Amino acid sequence: MLRSDTQADALTEINLDDLIDSAGLLWMRKTPLRHLLRPWARRFALTAQSFDVRVRQHGLSEGGAWLLAQMSAGLSTAGLEHLPAKGPVFILSNHPGMTDTVALFASLASRPDLRVIALDRPFLRALPHVARQLIFLPDNESGRGAVIRDAARHLRQGGALLTFPAGEIEPDPAVSGPEAALDALQAWSGSYGLLTRLVPETRVVPAVVSHVISPGATQHPLTLLRSNAHDKAKLAAALQVALPRYRDQTARVAFGPALNADGLDQKALCAAVTARISQLIQALNPDDQMPECLPEASG
Repeated sequence: MLRSDTQADALTEINLDDLIDSAGLLWMRKTPLRHLLRPWARRFALTAQSFDVRVRQHGLSEGGAWLLAQMSAGLSTAGLEHLPAKGPVFILSNHPGMTDTVALFASLASRPDLRVIALDRPFLRALPHVARQLIFLPDNESGRGAVIRDAARHLRQGGALLTFPAGEIEPDPAVSGPEAALDALQAWSGSYGLLTRLVPETRVVPAVVSHVISPGATQHPLTLLRSNAHDKAKLAAALQVALPRYRDQTARVAFGPALNADGLDQKALCAAVTARISQLIQALNPDDQMPECLPEASG
């Protein structure tokens, strides 16, 4: 385990590189100008370090609730009754920004057995207590068999699993609008169907997170550095982490009715998941209310 000061230094450097990358300013990496961003990178590094300590002391959900309180104005949830209290469950969520992950952690307090399939990133590796709750997904295909084995073992043991099928940041439905969020579903990977075939008793729960990106962050002058919508969203998420004035959103998490994966082939399962995620997105009211409750559905 890294010593406290060494860990903070490592997190600062990784966070600094991520911030520079998000802004598209890679040329700054090896210049003295990178130090202009160090105070913001250091501040979040210390916050992340405290988050890791709280995960060790209290678990992923309580740690996530603490970090969410530092990074947002609060949390609202809907559909918690759809989460099975026990048994294998696979939660599939959209990924509109960095705060969405801890909003889900905080929402899933009823499942202390939660593990998360996450992209293998240096920042996460530098948080040892958080990393123990993660199943790292490597960039190369060769290491993905081990991910499937670890995830399937966890489900067979009756555990809860969370993943983000988009594999990258998506539009926040409350900021970019429902159409952009619905379009992003076309890029979701259907590989979760492999795990449900291996553990057919798994229940699949769709989730939609919204109100995690501040509209102010999307309009920051620095976003003009990025030319496409995806890069602008990534930079807005990074600015929200770096600048406290953009932490004014109450994150919202809505869960839909669970699907029985048993008996559904991968194509049918993906279609059913997409339909339920679409319902949750479309149920977001334009007057900024939580989604209406979806009816229970068979299957």
